[in-house]
Amino acid sequence: MILKLIIRNAFRHRLRTVLTVIGIAIAILAFGMLRTLVGLWSLGVERSSATRLVTRNAISLIFPLPISYQERIRRVPGVKSVSFGNWFGGIYIDEKHFFANEAVEPKSFLELYPEFVLPPGQKDDFIRDRKGCIVGRRLADTYGWKPGDLITLRGTIFPGQWEFVLKGIYRGAERSTEERALFFHWDYLNETLKKSVPRRAGQAGFYMIGVTRPEVAAEVAVAVDSTFKNSLAETLTETERAFQLGFASMTEAIMIAIQIVSYVVIVIIMVVAANTMAMTARERIAEYATLKTLGFGAVHIGAIIFGESMIISLLGGLLGAALTFPTAHWIETELAQFFPYFNVSMTTIGLDLLIACCVGVVAALFPTWRGATIRIADGLRRIG
Repeated sequence: MILKLIIRNAFRHRLRTVLTVIGIAIAILAFGMLRTLVGLWSLGVERSSATRLVTRNAISLIFPLPISYQERIRRVPGVKSVSFGNWFGGIYIDEKHFFANEAVEPKSFLELYPEFVLPPGQKDDFIRDRKGCIVGRRLADTYGWKPGDLITLRGTIFPGQWEFVLKGIYRGAERSTEERALFFHWDYLNETLKKSVPRRAGQAGFYMIGVTRPEVAAEVAVAVDSTFKNSLAETLTETERAFQLGFASMTEAIMIAIQIVSYVVIVIIMVVAANTMAMTARERIAEYATLKTLGFGAVHIGAIIFGESMIISLLGGLLGAALTFPTAHWIETELAQFFPYFNVSMTTIGLDLLIACCVGVVAALFPTWRGATIRIADGLRRIG
């Protein structure tokens, strides 16, 4: 009886109920998307390897290090492998078509980063051809590239038109692995610089170090930096996690602002839902008084109002959560340039539903109290 009454009351004013459900759904959807965005921003930090270190110039990442440092780093106890590279910063077609591109030492780089999976034949072709490059599967799909294609980048840090032959398309070992990047031979970059700008040749932007086990990472980092202390190019060595965290911290204020906005959205929809329920309760004061004359107690009246609020809020929450997945898929497909990986976790969905329940509870508090405590005489005065 009570449940049937709750459901009928919830859909008595269908337009109002539909608009409220849609409003809650949009708010829940926005909250889920913003929370996912904040989570993905730090995904690289969370999934960084515990056995990799990054060495850069102690002053700034924009200052290079001599390539001669490679062998000295390799001799540090606890170092298993060493690779190096330069951020290239090339532009394909125009600035709108941005993707990461780096010059690396191919053999040691692929050994150090097994998450970039290449077919054996393509891997050998890439290593042998100094003008060769590899790209991620998603990047290749975006531009329709296939092995053998010629790719031209316009240099920014290293001016000029740079041509590469696509030798392989790698896939990520995990779904979250970066698949929108291009890697080419550091030797190709260096040989060109020897001819055009000799003073910039023989330098690496950063070194990537693989250690024997995670426990020695801190000791190796200290030992590497001690090796080059008081040199012309002192180093700063940190774990891959700390290195990634340094980039993430640059945009920390933006992430905090996004988080604040997500919570403001929820507060606003709480106010809207509370106003809707208060309006509903005010319109039905006479009905509640009549129910009391028929023997319904304050608990029954409160349950009817509270249940109506919860049904509307949960419907909005379920709709918002359901819309989250196709929206995330659309973002990952249509905005792959900015969000190559946009996966909504079940934790976020659970939080969406929890917030929907909170909206229902908050919106029902005052109307429930008002309906449960109304005196029969006061309520019946509103009739007629």
